[in-house]
Amino acid sequence: MRILQISDTHNRHDELTNLPEADVVIHCGDFTEQGTEEETLDFLNWFIELPYKHKIFVTGNHDLCLWDAEGIEYLPDNVHFLQDRSCEIEGIRFFGLAYNHSEKFIPNDTDVLVTHEPPVMILDESSGTHWGNAPLRNRVLDVKPRYHLFGHAHDAFGTEKHDSIVFSNAAMLDDNYNIRNKPKVFILDM
Repeated sequence: MRILQISDTHNRHDELTNLPEADVVIHCGDFTEQGTEEETLDFLNWFIELPYKHKIFVTGNHDLCLWDAEGIEYLPDNVHFLQDRSCEIEGIRFFGLAYNHSEKFIPNDTDVLVTHEPPVMILDESSGTHWGNAPLRNRVLDVKPRYHLFGHAHDAFGTEKHDSIVFSNAAMLDDNYNIRNKPKVFILDM
């Protein structure tokens, strides 16, 4: 299974053209700037139309209008809004943790964890500040998903491996909100 990861597009999703082929596209939050319904609908219309078999997204700190949403009505069956929820695709269990929600929600059988926040001290430094979440890091190291995909810290784009877990920050924009990075592609096999 090929997974395409993007994050922190802040209303600039239309500028992402010629995206790589994948089976699943995952957006790790901050798809809006002000968190309005209009921005969210614009993103969702774009995201739904992407030519991927499965689509997963979570909220970021900018996506205000969806922070307390338990779901979104009328999404196509292949679009998964993982707000403290799991889905299984081809035997791989994905779990999405909503922005600033408790890491206690993360199930022990998670293969791919999708959050907006990074774990503290792992790909979390931007503008001289560590934006990571310490309780999240502790829970991730307990659960040991194969992948932890996130964004939030714009200048910490990259991939690292710790304790057999691949950590990936796919923030597309830098701290000046210029598109600087390319989407990431991972190949998972069961």
